[in-house]
Amino acid sequence: MNTLTPNDLEAFWLPFTPNRQFKREPRLVARAKDMHYYKPDGTAVLDATAGLWCSNAGHCRAPIVKAIQEQAGELDFAPSFQFAHPKVFELASRIGALAPKDLDHVFFCNSGSEAADTALKIAIAYHRANGEGARTRLIGRERGYHGVGFGGISVGGMVANRKFYGPLLSGTDHLPHTYNRAEQAFTTGEPEWGAHLADELQRMVELHDASTIAAVIVEPMAGSTGVLPPPKGYLKRLREICDKHGILLIFDEVITGFGRLGHATASERFGVTPDIITFAKGITSGTVPMGGAIVHNRIYEAFQTGPDHAIDLFHGYTYSGHPLAAAAALATLDLYRDEGLFERSKKLEPHFAQAAMSMKGHALLLDIRTIGLAAAVDLAGVDGLPGKRGFDAMRVAFHEENMMVRVSGDSIAFSPPLIVEADQIDDIFARFKRVLDKVS
Repeated sequence: MNTLTPNDLEAFWLPFTPNRQFKREPRLVARAKDMHYYKPDGTAVLDATAGLWCSNAGHCRAPIVKAIQEQAGELDFAPSFQFAHPKVFELASRIGALAPKDLDHVFFCNSGSEAADTALKIAIAYHRANGEGARTRLIGRERGYHGVGFGGISVGGMVANRKFYGPLLSGTDHLPHTYNRAEQAFTTGEPEWGAHLADELQRMVELHDASTIAAVIVEPMAGSTGVLPPPKGYLKRLREICDKHGILLIFDEVITGFGRLGHATASERFGVTPDIITFAKGITSGTVPMGGAIVHNRIYEAFQTGPDHAIDLFHGYTYSGHPLAAAAALATLDLYRDEGLFERSKKLEPHFAQAAMSMKGHALLLDIRTIGLAAAVDLAGVDGLPGKRGFDAMRVAFHEENMMVRVSGDSIAFSPPLIVEADQIDDIFARFKRVLDKVS
């Protein structure tokens, strides 16, 4: 086990981490390149999670590094309120070109959490601009994750993320999640069962009245709660109900965007166009924090009605469209295009699914789900200690199999960089089979 650690680990309070345990047995990486992290002692760690769902182009890619370095020496910061810089306009145009038809305007922020709160605020403000100020209700979904801002956790459906923080935003409601192990276990791609669950939105319209509902926000594929692909027809039904009642539909594509599902967006893969798409993570391959919301033209135009000197949207961040982030994003989009990484992801999907499903039959595995270059497994828990088995699997994977995986309770997720090779995919699941044996 690696024993090379900084002199003092105490000062840093790690997010979403059992800090006492971590500081007894730290999981440290000191550098990265392509498909691997490296421990302080130089041991290579196979990255089966693209960092935190974000390093889609791999680590420390030379064109992105160069772009960041050059930008830092040319323009370190430009204010985003009342001023701007050229690269952010170029980037917005590039993103709009990748988005579905008529989603041509981009509002930048710095993370998926900020992107979710931005989208929710825009949705409410849009209805007010259209003379429907009573439309303030926001509907999320159980097992949904939309970051950690108060808006995001209010519409999110992860109990532990919500229960410590009081009543949160008023006027929210939640669709049921779409996962049913009895009907969907060991499914590759979209499950056949579950499209009817979208009809719960119609019930909520009847309960609250459409005139009070601003927006519905869902992840096309719920990632943080264990890779839950949408049932066939589910997203199209949500779109139909939203259209019928004048409700905005927001897709949280912080995880699914930029090639994870074999396309620029999950919207493209599933053939459903929302009114707003949130993004982050893969836009810079994780190199510099950046996020944003891509909005439909009619939403943007609804705000362009006042006098020329008046602010049209009272929202924003100091670092919206930061020069270094914009430079990193442009270089990342170039890599995705020049190396055909979205198409590569789509081509590798069958092999990835087959390799993941090869673990079926292990005594600890209750389910395996795959879609695109994302997969998750559910592990049989330890009685009285929920999450213990998953935590041990993550810990053993790092210390004994030199591989990074993502843990969420007793589920383990896999989402390697899109540059992964077929033999590395096989290696990921071979290593994890050994992990399963060790934590049985």
